[in-house]
Amino acid sequence: MTDILMPALSPTMEEGVLAKWHVKVGDTVKAGDVIAEIETDKATMEVEAVDEGEITEILVAEGSEGVKVNTPIARLKDEDGAAAPAAKSDAPKAEAPKAAEAPKPATAKSEASPAAAAESPKAAPAKAADGGRLFASPLARRLAAQAGVELSAIKGTGPHGRIVKRDVEAAGKGGAKPAPAAAATGSGIASRPVQPLAQMGIPDGSYDLIPLDGMKKAIARRMVDSIQQVPHFPLFIDVEIDALLAARARVNAMLEPQGIKVSVNDFVIKAAAMALKAVPEANASYSPEGIAMHHNADVAMAVAIDGGLITPIIRKAETKSLSQIATESKDLAKRARDRKLKPEEFQGGTFSVSNLGMFGIKSFSSIINEPQGAIMSVGAGEQRPVVKNGQLAVATVMTVTLTCDHRVVDGATGARFLQAFKPMIEDPVTMLA
Repeated sequence: MTDILMPALSPTMEEGVLAKWHVKVGDTVKAGDVIAEIETDKATMEVEAVDEGEITEILVAEGSEGVKVNTPIARLKDEDGAAAPAAKSDAPKAEAPKAAEAPKPATAKSEASPAAAAESPKAAPAKAADGGRLFASPLARRLAAQAGVELSAIKGTGPHGRIVKRDVEAAGKGGAKPAPAAAATGSGIASRPVQPLAQMGIPDGSYDLIPLDGMKKAIARRMVDSIQQVPHFPLFIDVEIDALLAARARVNAMLEPQGIKVSVNDFVIKAAAMALKAVPEANASYSPEGIAMHHNADVAMAVAIDGGLITPIIRKAETKSLSQIATESKDLAKRARDRKLKPEEFQGGTFSVSNLGMFGIKSFSSIINEPQGAIMSVGAGEQRPVVKNGQLAVATVMTVTLTCDHRVVDGATGARFLQAFKPMIEDPVTMLA
């Protein structure tokens, strides 16, 4: 028997909701089969089986909340059929999931299918090179034996360093994939204990308490970690966008037959990406090992969704046309609101753009989304008095704030980035040069 464990589907995930089972007791599964849907702090994702065998027991019922990562959620009988003692779990146990009795998941179903389900090792595990316990799935063990690959020489990339099928296949081709670096764990939502509201002069019964869901907890933890650990500083500039608005009108008239509409934010993303290539020192991330200089401008755009915020990414934005960016950003924003993004579509950007101009916000300063080195905050375009050639005039002006991680992007680098960004916004033709 092999216990299937609650997988960690994102670096920040500590627990999740087991929203739905796609299998029942007695079903036979093979590697790649979708077995369950799990709600994370960002989306609801389908989980695939890593190993093959027969489902003999469902340990966690559909709709169960607060299921800790690495908790046994089901039991699989592999080809050996060897019995194993039941692993204890604090999560509620189910005889077998029934759709009519299962609580409905809180979010929409995801199209993502990360092969992230994990099972615990067999009762008599092999030993790692250092003499410790070696974790590997039954399928990985069989493939390793068939290929003559020594498991102790393989670095596992599965949950908690477990060796899975892809690791054995990589080793057979000449080298195992290195295990991904463990995500840094924050110090918590606050550096000091948060006092109950009653102790702060707010009496019980004078408010309604809305419990924090996974997304709210993750956002709180990441933002507190960022503001406490990253030395932020802002840089402000005003840009005139009358030429941009005129260019946008002409571009949209040309693209109207294709059903494509370019927004001001699409121009901002394109200009930011090109400025990052012009000033590559701004397209960087801090790490304990050194400064990572990114090869491409993968621009994340902040999208507000029910209960929080998510940042889908326009990959290699510097290589894409305005129409491509417009089409991609519209699709990503829609799927973000439907919670149908795949993890790779909102993790790993090199720079972020947050635009609150549509809400009439004149200017603001965003918190950096680690490990990115900077984030751009875009305010509303509004008519303001300006001085041109010694004469008072009126122009449509937009305030842009660049918040920088001083460990990566110092004042001079941030200023050079804005110097590259401003002329492309004020004269969009220069983006085509």
